[in-house]
Amino acid sequence: MGLTLLRHTAPEVAPGTCYGRLDLPPGPDFEAEARALIAGLPPVTRLLTSPLQRCRLLAERIGQAQGIAAEVAPALTEIDFGSWEGLAWDAVPRAELDTWAADFWHARPHGGESVAQFAARAAGFLAECSAADGWLAVTHAGQMRAAVHLLGRDPDWACRFAYGERLVLGADDLAVLAR
Repeated sequence: MGLTLLRHTAPEVAPGTCYGRLDLPPGPDFEAEARALIAGLPPVTRLLTSPLQRCRLLAERIGQAQGIAAEVAPALTEIDFGSWEGLAWDAVPRAELDTWAADFWHARPHGGESVAQFAARAAGFLAECSAADGWLAVTHAGQMRAAVHLLGRDPDWACRFAYGERLVLGADDLAVLAR
């Protein structure tokens, strides 16, 4: 089974809000969403989680259901949007968005992480998972997008992942990511 990346459930946040490292709690439907996700999971041999509560609380529920402890992995934290965290996307200054769009990979007009810095952090984590077999990482859409990008399947970072969606990385994928 390799490594499965699982996006957290819907957080408690207004639609259109920029959030990455903002430590949002799970949304009001968390219990039902968590039960549905847990029911569909195969057995897990190692359980990793982002330290942010929207992931950690889900990982704890999964761990309880499977009799395994969740391990916090700081590298699984979502990208840091700096001064944009918690702002409505339409409240982010247009000039800053234009700067980011002009150099999506390296620009950090918000003062947080650049996409290149974030991708390097994600790559480091994924390289450490080369021997994963039955591992589950409760994480964020950005981490999943980084994995797909690093595999060469999404050069433009355009893919999207729904809350609760899974991305399964098999042995061949993990071998590519370990290089």
